[in-house]
Amino acid sequence: MKITNVSIRKVEKEDSRMKGIASVLLDDEFAVHDIRIIEGTKGLFIAMPSRKTSVGNYRDICHPISQEVRSMFEKTILDAYENASDEEVSEDEE
Repeated sequence: MKITNVSIRKVEKEDSRMKGIASVLLDDEFAVHDIRIIEGTKGLFIAMPSRKTSVGNYRDICHPISQEVRSMFEKTILDAYENASDEEVSEDEE
């Protein structure tokens, strides 16, 4: 499996740790949207798409199973974020 395309939308929202939204294309066949790029205490990390459960917890909709694939996603997405133009900025994201 290869990540064949990454799209980044940088987010500038006051008092928000979220810095961007990524979409990835896997093997030019499968898309994953709404991967959040978040500023944590140890730097940037990614959070996979999730939804709120009936009891108020959040559950990932899709996610890598192995640490190797998670690391591949994180490195590829964060590299694309660092190289994304500041013109790709949205101020009205959640």
